[in-house]
Amino acid sequence: MVQPTDPGPLAAHGATPAELRDRIEAERGGAPFLVFRDGAGAQRLFVLEAQRTRVSLGRSPGNDIALVWDTEVSRLHVELERLGDEWTLSDDGLSRNGSFVNGQRIGGRTRLRDGDIVRVGKTSLAFRVPESPDSRPTRAAGAGTAPSDLTAAQRRVLVALCRPYGAGEWATPATNQQIADELFLSVDAVKAQLRALFQRFALDHLPQNQKRSVLAMRSMEAGIVTARDLEAG
Repeated sequence: MVQPTDPGPLAAHGATPAELRDRIEAERGGAPFLVFRDGAGAQRLFVLEAQRTRVSLGRSPGNDIALVWDTEVSRLHVELERLGDEWTLSDDGLSRNGSFVNGQRIGGRTRLRDGDIVRVGKTSLAFRVPESPDSRPTRAAGAGTAPSDLTAAQRRVLVALCRPYGAGEWATPATNQQIADELFLSVDAVKAQLRALFQRFALDHLPQNQKRSVLAMRSMEAGIVTARDLEAG
């Protein structure tokens, strides 16, 4: 199974708390859905409802998913089709620039699995299946369960880590120095707390440059850090 190297529109550093809440709400709905960003950078969710069997995607406004801002997308680029309980992506020569799943160009029909990143033109779309057995750590929505028995010090570090997300879109987690300044700790103390949190959230397997973003994502999704916490700083 090919693992995506880039979480694309699911990346935690590109999501606001409101956008994370929208994703969580979509997951609670239980139906598969797509996450992508429009030409203005706003998050869009497209739910693949039970009554749908086929979804067209392309630059033409007449498509079910119209990527009108992306000039590298063909007027009719690809189609998604439900086969039984599975969704597939089909590019039978419809597009000029091709379609990619997890970085690999596809031809014909490809089954989509939870966490797959579809790229058409310059646009990436993440395919999500709530509670899918195929779920992988690459879905930034956070596979796994967040620990519920964190210490008060660990929770304070988490809130400080997530603080920038309260400032608006395209935020990134706070740096060690920013956390240290907010909590009147040494940078070494912050690093020690973060190492413990990475272990508690089972993130040790992730690349170092992804751990902080995924930790922030899971903390907010689990309700350990709330929008009220971020506004109270």
